[in-house]
Amino acid sequence: MRIDLHTHSTASDGTDTPAELVRNAAAAGLDVVALTDHDTVAGHRAALDALPAGLTLVTGAELSCRLAPAGPADGEGVSLHLLAYLFDPDEPELARERELVRDDREPRARKMVARLQELGVPVTWEQVARIAGDGAVGRPHVATALVELGVVPTVSDAFTAEWIGNGGRADVRKHELDPFEAVRLVKGAGGVAVFAHPLAVKRGRCVPESVIAELAAAGLDGVEVDHMDHDAPTRARLRGLAADLGLLTTGSSDYHGSRKTCRLGEYTTDPEIYGEIVRRATGAFPVPGTGGSALR
Repeated sequence: MRIDLHTHSTASDGTDTPAELVRNAAAAGLDVVALTDHDTVAGHRAALDALPAGLTLVTGAELSCRLAPAGPADGEGVSLHLLAYLFDPDEPELARERELVRDDREPRARKMVARLQELGVPVTWEQVARIAGDGAVGRPHVATALVELGVVPTVSDAFTAEWIGNGGRADVRKHELDPFEAVRLVKGAGGVAVFAHPLAVKRGRCVPESVIAELAAAGLDGVEVDHMDHDAPTRARLRGLAADLGLLTTGSSDYHGSRKTCRLGEYTTDPEIYGEIVRRATGAFPVPGTGGSALR
C-alpha cells in the first residue's frame, strides 16, 4: 500500500480542487490519501463525491498552533502545525476553534499586504484575493503574489525573515491554538494527533525536543518524520525520539499542487502505522471507493 497522509486543496492553500486532488492521488498510484487542509474541512464533501475506486480517503485538517513563549528571549513563541485525522467535524469545541482561526485569516492577510506595501512591494489585496479564489486565504497566497511580481523566485523564498516567514518583516500573527489544547480537542473529537514536520528548521524556529515529550505525555499520537523539509540526519533523530516516547512515525508529501515542488506520494506512511491510526480513531472512518460519508 502507498499511503500519503498530508495534502492540501483549494479549500485552503493548494492549487488542486478537492476533486482534482483525489483523482491525481489515484493517478499517482496511491492507495490512501489524507486531505488535511489548513484549519478547515470544507473540501471533504467534494473529495468524497469524486473519490475514485481503489482509493481510500482519510479526512483530516492541519491545525495552526503556537507554543507560548517561556520567557522574554522567546519573543512571540513558536508556530507549529498539528495534523488531525479522522475526528468528528461536528464536535463543537474543535469546530469553534477552527472557525476562529479561519475568521482571522483574511484580516491577517490584509495586514500583510499593507506591510509589504510599506516595504515598497506593489502587491494589492485584489491580487491576493484572486490567487486565493474560493479557498481560505493564507500566507501561500501572499507568497504567490510575490512570485508573480518578481519579488522572489519561488513561494518558498517568500517564507524568510526578509518577507513573510515566521517573525519576518511583513509577517503578522494570527489566532492560533495552544498545541496542548489542540491535542486535547482533537482527542476529544475522536481524532488522532500527529505533529507536522516538527524539525523543519528552514521554516523558522522549532520547538525543543522536551516540548515534543510533553506533548506525547499529553496525548500526542505521532510525529511526521519523512517530509521534504527533514534531511536524513533529522529523520534519524526523529525516529529515535519517537521510539523513546512511544510515538507513531508518519511520512507524507505535504502536497500543495503547483504551489510547491513536492509530488503526491513523494513520502509515504508504513501500512502498519496507518492501521494503528485507524484503530485509534473514533470520530470518523476512512472512506474507500466512491461516495459515502466519513462520519460515524
